[in-house]
Amino acid sequence: VYQMLRSGELQSTAPTLEAIQAFIQPRYEEAYTKGVHDVDALKMLEAILPIDEGIGLLKFDPRERALAMLFWADWDHASRVVLAAKIAAHGKRRGVFDVDSDEKHSFVQDILDAMTQWYSENKPARAVSDNLAGASLYLFEELTVSDKFIVSPEAAEWVKKFRHALVVKHAEKTFDTTLEELSGNAAAQFEVANDWLLGLAKSEEQLDEELLVYLAEASAHIVSGGVEQMLVHNVRVAVDVEGLIGSHRNVEGGKYHLHYNHFIDKLRRFCEKDVPTFKAYQALKHELIEEKKKQMKLNEFKPKVMSAFVRNKLLNNVYLPMIGDNLAKQLGTAGDNTRTDRMGLLLLISPPGYGKTTIMEYVANRLGLTFMKINGPALGHDVVSLDPAEAPNVTAAEEVKKLNLAFEMGDNVLIYLDDIQHTNSEFLQKFISLCDGQRKIEGVYNGVARTYDLRGKKVGVVMAGNPYTETGGKFQIPDMLANRADTYNLGDILGGHAEDFKASYIENSLTSNTVLSKLSSKSQKDVYAVMQIASTESQEGVDFEGNYTPAEIDEMVKVCKHLYRVRDTILRVNLEYIRSAAQEDDYRVEPAFKLQGSYRNMNRIAEKVLPLMTHQEVVSLISDHYENESQTLTSGAEANLLKFKELEDFFTEEEKARWEKIKKDFNKNQLLSGGDENDPIARVVAQMTTFTDGLDAIKQGISQAAENYNQPQTLNAKTIEHLEKIISSLRAVPVEVDINVMAAEADADTTGIESIQKEKKPKTSVKKKMPIKIDPEVRQNVEKDLDE
Repeated sequence: VYQMLRSGELQSTAPTLEAIQAFIQPRYEEAYTKGVHDVDALKMLEAILPIDEGIGLLKFDPRERALAMLFWADWDHASRVVLAAKIAAHGKRRGVFDVDSDEKHSFVQDILDAMTQWYSENKPARAVSDNLAGASLYLFEELTVSDKFIVSPEAAEWVKKFRHALVVKHAEKTFDTTLEELSGNAAAQFEVANDWLLGLAKSEEQLDEELLVYLAEASAHIVSGGVEQMLVHNVRVAVDVEGLIGSHRNVEGGKYHLHYNHFIDKLRRFCEKDVPTFKAYQALKHELIEEKKKQMKLNEFKPKVMSAFVRNKLLNNVYLPMIGDNLAKQLGTAGDNTRTDRMGLLLLISPPGYGKTTIMEYVANRLGLTFMKINGPALGHDVVSLDPAEAPNVTAAEEVKKLNLAFEMGDNVLIYLDDIQHTNSEFLQKFISLCDGQRKIEGVYNGVARTYDLRGKKVGVVMAGNPYTETGGKFQIPDMLANRADTYNLGDILGGHAEDFKASYIENSLTSNTVLSKLSSKSQKDVYAVMQIASTESQEGVDFEGNYTPAEIDEMVKVCKHLYRVRDTILRVNLEYIRSAAQEDDYRVEPAFKLQGSYRNMNRIAEKVLPLMTHQEVVSLISDHYENESQTLTSGAEANLLKFKELEDFFTEEEKARWEKIKKDFNKNQLLSGGDENDPIARVVAQMTTFTDGLDAIKQGISQAAENYNQPQTLNAKTIEHLEKIISSLRAVPVEVDINVMAAEADADTTGIESIQKEKKPKTSVKKKMPIKIDPEVRQNVEKDLDE
């Protein structure tokens, strides 16, 4: 602030605390502490400004003035006379035209150039300053007034004491003779004089650094011919500043001893050397950090909350509490009662589109954690090691590097493994020790194997996946890892929170619908108010916190009613998807259902819903959406669409018949899917199974007919014909089976159903055309069926 005052950048002669605070407020990068540095700065200014006003040319450091005097005494006489005349004329011009005395004149540069050359040739003693710019400016200012050099009272006192000591010790002549021998070499004379003065100071034990700086000025005056008393400028240059509240090595008990020349010299060095060096350091540091950030892709690890994210009831009442309970075990909690035995794992499962990643990114953002998301599909099933060098491709290697970077960070990190159903269970096993009380894991960073001990660190591990995989892949997580995890299904949290789960579909679709989007930026109570009116069809007792016209409320309610219809379909599809995906393929009686009912599907339909739509138009919108969705499936598009229509009762008679045929063919294919179609044994077994099913159907039909009519029945010719077709299909297999079936003549006295008789031959005669082994149990079952 003082530097700015002197340069005129801060227009004030007596700055107040408010002025100082306003001045330093934008300089946040300089890390000032409000209420400490601003108060101390004011006290420092109040002490130094009065000195600055009356000190005159003594404001230049004594060593700078000593350097100027030596140069002027030793410089070429002719050049000195010419330059002195020019500068004296300039001083007179100031008096005539009242020009600012702080004007930087070209004469200063002339002095500096000459002084620089002289300094390099003579190498004066270290006692003088090396600040040639300051010495040049002092000499210029001095010569604008007179050709005599100002004297500080401290330097005058040293010269007086020195002369007195020489007289007392009878050494005056010796000293003068020594200087005469060095006549013409002002620099050498200065060194001798300064050495003698230093000897005087040591003899009197006056080695105070504050006084020793004036030895250089005193020595220069002695070389220049002595001190004229009339040139001594008596002014106070030191003061004690008290009541400071900042801590500093030079502040003792709130008091700082301020010596003007020392302060100005330190300030100059600070501004000329420390500040530029520090700024260059900061710039280089920023450049290196930004370059490293790009290399490490740190911006990718910043958790970002989606603009469409909604803090709904389900999130507040269910998701956040359960996530918070788990992270409290992994990260610890605030306060003295935080856990030290941090452990565990959070496992989130659900079909796609339920916001697993979105929720965790939101939590990481609010907790200020680095969100290290590891992409499971990018890793693939081939990655089983935490060494990037062993990854099968570049993409997988990058994901493993990210994971090791998270271990290297070691604190304030949330490690999120997404879509773990696409990873190898052997890879997941690596996290077992990290998720128990050891909190350790082996990794490889920059090619060096390391063991990371993360005990007591704020590191959370979250895994997410879809157990209902569309491709029929297995969702496998090691048992030792699973029993360390808190597992939650985000797509099937019903129970006591069923209503919140249903409402979440509406709440999450607000930003997608143009009519309801205005609610997303208003009070959440208004959302529930609209939902209540849509459910009860009554506005009685419902209050809104925002201002809406009756027309706006009516539009929002109509849209909400339509979304209720959409939501009900989405929920049915969701439950069917989960039910179907949970079935084993061996026990299916119809094709797998792969259409999904997630928040993502809800939002896609919600964005097209308008208040003027009819109920049938909404139904058509839902149907069109799932018809399009079914087209994106890799297989089973027709079957999935028909199953959806069965759920929603959208069937036509043709579609219903087609669905029944698909299921029937599916079951047939299930029978034949176990073996090669060219394998005769597999074909025999399949045909025998079909034959058995056909006989069972006939048996049930006959039994039912007997029950209904309660009278004896006989097989008619059509039934006989049907059986013969089944038998002929068996003969088509490369295994000969001779079977004859005839209808028995019914006697007039016979009641009941006569058994089917076959020729009195061996029950089954098989002629092998190729070496085939038929399992005895299969043979026995066939014979039993034929007997019946």
